[in-house]
Amino acid sequence: MPSSPVLAQPTQRLDSLTGLRWWAAFAVFLYHMNNFAPLPGATQAILLNGYLGVTFFFVLSGFVLTWSARPNVPTSTFYWRRFARIWPSHIVALLIAIPVFYTIAPVPEGSFLKPFDLGILLLSVIVIQAWWSNPAILFSGNPAAWTLTCEAFFYALHPWISRVLVPMAKRGALLLAAGVVVYAFAYRVTVLFVPGLGLDVVPVPVQRLPEFVLGMALAWALRSGWRPRIHPLIGVAVPLVLILVHFFSERLFPTARLTWMIDATMNELFTVACGIAIVSLAVHVLRGGRLWFASPWQVRLGEWSFAFYLIHATFIYLALRIFGFQPASWSNLLWFAALFVVDLVAAWALHTFVERTLEKRMRRWKDDRDARRRTREAVASA
Repeated sequence: MPSSPVLAQPTQRLDSLTGLRWWAAFAVFLYHMNNFAPLPGATQAILLNGYLGVTFFFVLSGFVLTWSARPNVPTSTFYWRRFARIWPSHIVALLIAIPVFYTIAPVPEGSFLKPFDLGILLLSVIVIQAWWSNPAILFSGNPAAWTLTCEAFFYALHPWISRVLVPMAKRGALLLAAGVVVYAFAYRVTVLFVPGLGLDVVPVPVQRLPEFVLGMALAWALRSGWRPRIHPLIGVAVPLVLILVHFFSERLFPTARLTWMIDATMNELFTVACGIAIVSLAVHVLRGGRLWFASPWQVRLGEWSFAFYLIHATFIYLALRIFGFQPASWSNLLWFAALFVVDLVAAWALHTFVERTLEKRMRRWKDDRDARRRTREAVASA
């Protein structure tokens, strides 16, 4: 990160966002449960919006990295810390996922199983699988880990985007936020109405970049003194209301053009909604308020949310492989409860024994190395 008086100022912990991150991970869990044990009627349709939790992750990732950024952190150190944060847990989750999602036997028609392919799996090891649109590659290894390709791409760009963002004042950051939102909608509309341009084949990490940049811009605007008055209840309600509007529009006005446009741009609309929710909670905390999302149990679950996200689908699909698809029924709530407990215990173990432990050791190794380098440089310049 470049030097800046604003960067040098300490920032407050925003535990409410950690708690909210848990609910985004839980929404993705509810979404994937539909592939094994769906609930009946309208409930299933609402839970199918749980995939939007990933959109929240991307916006929040850009926000948190920029909110917590410190001056003069070497780019190599930033990259190593990001690597230490995600890769060890990813590899463990991948090793657990392979026997669930892959087989050396012939794959039955319509099965979620994939034939074992070492070359494709290696793409997952180095988290570049989402640069291909072929589902066999995009969802290879641990299917949930396609998002890590996006995150790795975002991390690679963060120091360079920061060099443009940090010199901006509050107004510049807000203009950037507005610009990436306009770009995201313009891209989606162009894909819909001008398919001949081939923009639909743009790799997924590039398509999702505006979500991350929006989070960065909003964080920098707040660090630069922006304090919009948005009640946190309103902020959190916006994404929920959007989901309900989407749901009712499809049922009440299924052929309306507006319904089609909402459905087609749902990810972009939800990106904006996530930005509003994140800003409203952050500003409330900065003004001295306290929120339910900052309760100890939600913060703890939020800390486990990355591990939970990585591991949850593996156990859902393991149940699918063992017990088969369960027809829609309210009795499936028992499956929801059972698999939630299994996923939560697995997430705790992955977070405690892999994510937290190895990240600390890897960060300490790099910090010690940087300290020795600075000492040598100081001696050489004396």
